[in-house]
Amino acid sequence: MRRFSTAIALAGTSLLATAAAAQDAPPASQVGADDETLVEAEDAAPPEGQAIVVVGSRIPRIEQEGPAPVVTITAEDIQEQGYADVPEILASLPQNNGDTQSTQDYGANTFTPGAQQVDLRGLGPNHTLVLVNGRRIANFPMPYGGNSNVADISSIPAGFIDSVEVLSGAASAIYGSDAISGVVNFKLSEEATQTRLDARVGLTGRGGGESYKISGSTGFESDRFYTLIGAQYSHQEQLFGFERDIQDSGLDSPTSNLAYRNFLRTDSDGYYIDPGQATCDSLSSLNQGSTYYASREGYGFEYPSYATTPGYFCGSQEAWGYGAITSGWDQFNLYSSSGYELSDRVDLFLDAQFGYVERQVLNGFKTWYYQAPDGDESGLFYNPDNIDVTNSYWDDGLDYWQRIFTPEETGGFENSMIKARSYTFNITPGIKGTFEPGIGGEWNYEAYYNHAEYRSRISWPEIVIDAANDFFLGQPVDDPGNTSGYQRFDADPTRLFTALTPEEYASISADTVYNPKTWVNNLQATVSTGELFQLPAGPVGFAAVAEIGNSGYEINPDPRALEQYYVGIQDSDGEGTRDHWGAGAEVRVPLFEFFQLTGAGRYDRYKYADNDFGEFTYNLGAELRPTDTLLLRGAIGTGFRAPDLHYVYRGQGTVNSSGADYYTCRTNDPSASPTDCTYSDWSRFVGRRGGNPDLLPETAESITAGIVWAPSSRWQFSADYFRVELNDEVLNLSTDLLLRDEAACRLGTTFDGSAVDVNSPTCQDALARVTRYDSGPLAGDIRLIDVLPVNTAQQITDGLDFAADGSFSIDDVWDLSLGGSFTYVLNHTLLQYPGDPVIDKFDVSQGYGVAKEKGKAWATLSTDKFKVSLTGLYTGELTNWNWDGRIPGTVWYNLSTQYWATDNIRLNFWINNLLDSNPPNDPTHASYPYYNTAWYDSVGREFYFSASLWF
Repeated sequence: MRRFSTAIALAGTSLLATAAAAQDAPPASQVGADDETLVEAEDAAPPEGQAIVVVGSRIPRIEQEGPAPVVTITAEDIQEQGYADVPEILASLPQNNGDTQSTQDYGANTFTPGAQQVDLRGLGPNHTLVLVNGRRIANFPMPYGGNSNVADISSIPAGFIDSVEVLSGAASAIYGSDAISGVVNFKLSEEATQTRLDARVGLTGRGGGESYKISGSTGFESDRFYTLIGAQYSHQEQLFGFERDIQDSGLDSPTSNLAYRNFLRTDSDGYYIDPGQATCDSLSSLNQGSTYYASREGYGFEYPSYATTPGYFCGSQEAWGYGAITSGWDQFNLYSSSGYELSDRVDLFLDAQFGYVERQVLNGFKTWYYQAPDGDESGLFYNPDNIDVTNSYWDDGLDYWQRIFTPEETGGFENSMIKARSYTFNITPGIKGTFEPGIGGEWNYEAYYNHAEYRSRISWPEIVIDAANDFFLGQPVDDPGNTSGYQRFDADPTRLFTALTPEEYASISADTVYNPKTWVNNLQATVSTGELFQLPAGPVGFAAVAEIGNSGYEINPDPRALEQYYVGIQDSDGEGTRDHWGAGAEVRVPLFEFFQLTGAGRYDRYKYADNDFGEFTYNLGAELRPTDTLLLRGAIGTGFRAPDLHYVYRGQGTVNSSGADYYTCRTNDPSASPTDCTYSDWSRFVGRRGGNPDLLPETAESITAGIVWAPSSRWQFSADYFRVELNDEVLNLSTDLLLRDEAACRLGTTFDGSAVDVNSPTCQDALARVTRYDSGPLAGDIRLIDVLPVNTAQQITDGLDFAADGSFSIDDVWDLSLGGSFTYVLNHTLLQYPGDPVIDKFDVSQGYGVAKEKGKAWATLSTDKFKVSLTGLYTGELTNWNWDGRIPGTVWYNLSTQYWATDNIRLNFWINNLLDSNPPNDPTHASYPYYNTAWYDSVGREFYFSASLWF
């Protein structure tokens, strides 16, 4: 009875993922079968009459292929293809072609430190539904990019995974909200009749970043009771930027050799005020002895000749490397799956998962600049007695100081780490079984309650405004004659150019601590049968589902972070819940022996804030089998996504923002290019964002159509066309795109001279969102950008998926397995607002990071004792940093070996990044670490050794 599958399935699986129950079990010789029998069992379809539950449908079925393509990665695939953790597993998927955040992304560490995502079809990670055993998990408790709620796939323990099933395309008729671009379902092991221990050690060829993992599972069963319990502990050392030659210094930049500006002073126009060689020499011990008298061409000024000169400051080339390539963590997971047979037809079950992780990541060192009581973040203050006009364009007495602190001042790297301690919890009690109601054949049922929770304690080091202002500038001076509009300080520049002791740094800094949490509660019941009634061509299958539940989140921020207390931060709170219920049904109808239709419909209703809306979604599919070896298939479906809780409930807040002031740049130089503006007109301003309780759900339509050819039980080929259309997408414009639009709307043309309609929706919106100073020395500069999420955008992507898989024997001794998959995106467009021009995301001038081509291929050679696999991972060309060309495609290789030393001991050794490849060269990449961190890292070659023991 307990072998009846409880997993809620997705949309028809692939022959690439045969439902073999022991995919990561010992060889056949260890379980009483000979090698030949094992191979036949893996290649064969399920025994006649034995139904399997497959991804994308709730109806048990015999066939393993359905109307829509599904990719399955088994536990054995994970071993053979050399994946160290869940993010690596999903990064290998060709359908996962969006640019998600990494540890090296400053914004990722600011909002979601340590969390990792999956982005099917490049529509954004919040549009991919992530399930574990077919059930929803709680999202990471902090919003992705400060906006949306996404699942953290790094919280799922790889050691417990039996398989990963991926359906790309809208599937809300089966799963409800969030299944816009696809669904990823992690199936965890459900049974164990043996005890298993695993240990793994990981090293890098270039040093640093060591890791190890220990896991174990055991289980037993009696006549009526069965249980599995597993535990996993993993440790990862943090890998720093300064540990890799290609990013350990500003000298690695392909565009300039600009040093890190630890000690910087400028006038109100941004020209650097020279501290002098001797001043910088006195600071040379900082940054591990690398601080020196540095310069930047064109940023100095010579009065009264009005000539630009090099601008001088005290800085370091090596300080660029003070960030993490990978975060460090210690993670512990427990998993249990138990059940009790009340009778031959009724099982009680209880699944539970618990996770604990401590992460730390260095996101660089903190910055101080003067922040005025009124919130002005220009950094300027009035300092007339200490300004040397010979180094200043303006004789206005305005001063700007900037300090980026060093390891010696903070007391070491540890005191500048972002630290996160998180707990995940998921418990599912339920009942399942079979019954015969007299209508059709045997029916399966399952009812369960699922509670999932994710709690964190996250601390970020920050600089306290008042304490730092007092420390560097002293007390403000009351000056009735001051007409500058800025507060006066009689601040001695010597204070700026003096190193702090760790005690002094501690007196002006503090940790801002958040305690966010998210949760999901869901009560669900399903019934299904493979034989509702018989038609001449076969049985009609049927399934129905009903569920009710709620979800919620709380940011629980540091109250001081909501005020003007820390430099560069005035955060927003967020807290809210929503209620939900839904019901749906699914039917499979064999009209002829060679032709079958499937259909599903579902209605969901959500309540949040003052909104109450309902959404109906459907899926229709067809399977035509003109021969035993050929399948023609197609499916159409709709999807929706209830608005992100944080998009709805986020409170008003501001953050320190920066961007290129394209309007000022183009006004001063009409021939300027985007690159010129990016380098020379970089501005600081306040960014303000808030929630929108009037948001409506995003909707989607999805189409797939393809062919599957299986000339034998060992070989299969498939080709499928896909198209996903996402409507009413909630969008916050990027700062850079907004500033480009604002400049074009003010000037009437784009950079390339194309005319712009200043009355277009985009222009009206951009001009309303960007506020500039009306008067004073900063007149015309950007003061504020205000962003509000709205249902506005449309994305459309379409393309082709190809897959092949097969095996054959060599001299009846060796088995050679070959396979590959490839995705080619034909189009990916974005319409920001109705009436705007359509943006092509593959047009390099738009600056998007979606991959047009992505694929992988593998070859495995095996005997009964030994197996060796080579996997190649391909990523096509991507837009370069300068948005005027492309960086080349790459292929990285993984090599793995398995050896059965005895009947119950397996040894594994694999090498990831076999050729020790670096990220592709981008000669335009002026921003540290000088390559695309959304897609690449500089970890280099990795070595892993593991041992597994069954007894």
